[in-house]
Amino acid sequence: MKRVLIVGAGKGGSVLLNILRATKRMHIVAIVDKDIHAEGLSLARKFNISCDNDWKQWVDKDIDIIIEATGDDKVLDEIIETRSRKTVVIPGTVAYIIAELFNEKEELLKEIRLQMDNQNLILNNIRDGMIVVNHTGKVDFVNRSAQEIVGLHKDEFEGKQIRELIQNSRLPIILRNKRKEVNQKLVLENGKQIITTRIPIINADGNLQGAFAIFKDITEVVNLAEENTDLKEIKTMLEAIIQSSDEAISVVDENGLGLMINPAYTKITGLKESDIVGAPASVDISEGESMHMKVLQTRRAVRGVRMKVGPTNKDVYVNVAPIIVDGKIKGSVGVLHDVTEVRSLTSELKRARQIIRSLEAKYTFDDIIGGSSEMRLALEQAKVGAKTPATVLLRGKSGTGKELFAHAIHNESDRKHNKFIRVNCAAIAESILESELFGYEEGAFSGAKHGGKKGLFEEANFGSIFLDEIGELSLNMQAKLLRVLQENEIVRVGGTDPITLDVRVITATNVNLEKAIMNKTFREDLYYRLNRLPIFIPSLQERVSDLSELVHHIIVKTNQDYGKNVKSISNEALTELKKYNWPGNIRELENVIGRAMIYMDINEEVIQLEHLPELGVTTKVSNQPTVNDLTEAQSLQLAVERYERSYIAKIFEKNNFNKTKTAKELKISIRSLYYKLEKHQLE
Repeated sequence: MKRVLIVGAGKGGSVLLNILRATKRMHIVAIVDKDIHAEGLSLARKFNISCDNDWKQWVDKDIDIIIEATGDDKVLDEIIETRSRKTVVIPGTVAYIIAELFNEKEELLKEIRLQMDNQNLILNNIRDGMIVVNHTGKVDFVNRSAQEIVGLHKDEFEGKQIRELIQNSRLPIILRNKRKEVNQKLVLENGKQIITTRIPIINADGNLQGAFAIFKDITEVVNLAEENTDLKEIKTMLEAIIQSSDEAISVVDENGLGLMINPAYTKITGLKESDIVGAPASVDISEGESMHMKVLQTRRAVRGVRMKVGPTNKDVYVNVAPIIVDGKIKGSVGVLHDVTEVRSLTSELKRARQIIRSLEAKYTFDDIIGGSSEMRLALEQAKVGAKTPATVLLRGKSGTGKELFAHAIHNESDRKHNKFIRVNCAAIAESILESELFGYEEGAFSGAKHGGKKGLFEEANFGSIFLDEIGELSLNMQAKLLRVLQENEIVRVGGTDPITLDVRVITATNVNLEKAIMNKTFREDLYYRLNRLPIFIPSLQERVSDLSELVHHIIVKTNQDYGKNVKSISNEALTELKKYNWPGNIRELENVIGRAMIYMDINEEVIQLEHLPELGVTTKVSNQPTVNDLTEAQSLQLAVERYERSYIAKIFEKNNFNKTKTAKELKISIRSLYYKLEKHQLE
């Protein structure tokens, strides 16, 4: 057995790890990568394979083969110089080719499996019984119709000798003489009489692979014969089926002359029966070649060919199959699909998937990064809260991850298989918020939909609803929300009958609710209803010890989003980040790391101090600055930050500190305003 060392645990190294694990002649001694978070290292640990970040420590350990999967020529040269003469070194380019071939192999296997599944599906749905045996006479396949006719289950067939199941079967004789038998009568042990055709299976080299029998109950054949004596009636029935089909169908004879089209074909192409019947198959084509003629020449079906047809140059997909009777081609049948309709259906499917995704909670507690005591406390409280039906109030500054906690609480609860509805109370206008939350009846107001509409609370029934920015609700909406929480029922706008609900309510706010109660902007009774299970999520400044872990998590995520290959951050840069007080919390940290990575060279792998953008200004500015206030030593960014803070403060005060009105006048989203208020300490 060969001892193998893999250097590089990225995508290529991971694929090679899977390949070599399946090979009995190869023993993976270790896998090495400088990035401790490389996916190959995680995979290796699952299989108890040694992991390291320095390949030089393994070269002398009796290694037969070293596979360099980093793609770095410098590393390859060092390995070649260091290895012993008996050690074979496989370069990264070769490793990459192996990985690609492995992926192609997997795709090919998937395609083969799909074809086999399709074949089994077809064979299992034909009305004739079918039994396939191998060259020794053991049953390899039996379809449903055969099971019903013979009266045995699939498990009783497969792997058994055919004579053990059907004593008078002639399939063993077919295996000996390699000659087919057509339409032979046979009486089964259950008394049924069948008509069967037996055919040997011989490969291209003339070698016998097995044999199969196709058969049907004679009673059914007799009934079919009696029902189908009138061939004209059959023709009429088939024509009626084609004419009533919603699929656009055209049929031509063996010479490529039109025989039949249906109304759906006329609707797509604009061509009538008189334009097609008796005319060459190419008469309907405005761009492209005739697939009917191609099928008649090759005797093979074609699928998904794009062309333009009719006087309006209609863009269509075409599927065409040959009509073969007794081995002779008698024509072909084609089915057209409107490309516009296909695109429309695809678009609707995408929208449906987006809607489904919007009703799902995407994150779990495993996605929440942080080992500080403050974060551990918040996580423990959230996990306890997830197991109860109590209303949860998530409290913390903007950007601390309140929505992430809401997702995780839903996914940890017994409601995780039901809907998770997210509502930003500050992002919906007061005039429509009630109808959005509680729905409305038909005719409730001008423009109301026919039949009314469900509200978000009804959509979340048996699931969870997350009300973000709960502190921004008006006193009127607070009273209506309080009734929902107390009575577990809602009344639609314009309705009178209450609707009982079973909804888990999760709320979040960055507002000081106690201060809001004193200012008469938040109801005290609603506060006590919401504050049953408060969870305080610490700001980034309160858990600076988590900064390193958070930065590495953001680097991995940003690498995937931007196609970067950044490995880590330098100690100097990390120290600088720890000095900052992060008013924007995790959201601001993501912004800073993302900006640093965007401007890094493609070959740079470590975020250095010089890559970091200048961190935001946190000192308060009382007056609007002028050009004279800005010294030459100040950067443009600092000047802009100071001016932005002063201008926002002025508009905020002008609107009596109403966030919604301020955001509207500034022409920014309410969430952006929250971020800027936190950033400039204007709360």
